[in-house]
Amino acid sequence: MIGVVIPAHNEEALLDGCLESVERAARHPSLGGEEVRVVVVLDDCSDGTARVARRWGAHALCIDARNVGRARAEGCAWLLEQGAWWLAHTDADSRVSSTWLAAQLALDVDAVCGVVEVEDWSPHPLRVRHRHERAYMDADGHSHVHGANLGVSARAYLRAGGFLPLPVHEDVALVHALRRAGALIAWSAGPRVVTSARREPRARGGFGDHLRSLDIG
Repeated sequence: MIGVVIPAHNEEALLDGCLESVERAARHPSLGGEEVRVVVVLDDCSDGTARVARRWGAHALCIDARNVGRARAEGCAWLLEQGAWWLAHTDADSRVSSTWLAAQLALDVDAVCGVVEVEDWSPHPLRVRHRHERAYMDADGHSHVHGANLGVSARAYLRAGGFLPLPVHEDVALVHALRRAGALIAWSAGPRVVTSARREPRARGGFGDHLRSLDIG
């Protein structure tokens, strides 16, 4: 079984689009009909995020940590108990491509670090887009780590010790641990994810804060 982990804090407005895209990716013919289970980790949600998750048939796992590392770890633990051999990760404000899971698995490695792209730059001045695109490498062999586009085998995840309960950069810490454990990692632009460029991101210190920093100076 393939597992997908989506941490969420009050993401009622955007989760529909995320889960719709994951459902499409789960139906990709190259997966051969293999089961894909999705867990949305509801971290201190006070809106209708749980209703959206259940409407799409995802498992809604409730925690009260306000900690994305803890949320990802709890989601992985639930999926591992269900028998998942591959753990794919995205964010509630992101939409994966229809080939997202297929592209991760086709690389035949222990872990996949993918890229993200932004479709709607309207929350930011044009200079932010230009600065981002000048500095960001959207190609194979990049060096980016995004929790919104990450995949790892269950075996490599457990060998590396899993996600740490970090409020930010939990994805980077996991990739460092994977490297120390000798995991084979693909730095690929093949698995595609579109993510939000909103000015008030849920996770401090993440991609959204990075974009805001580009508006300084």
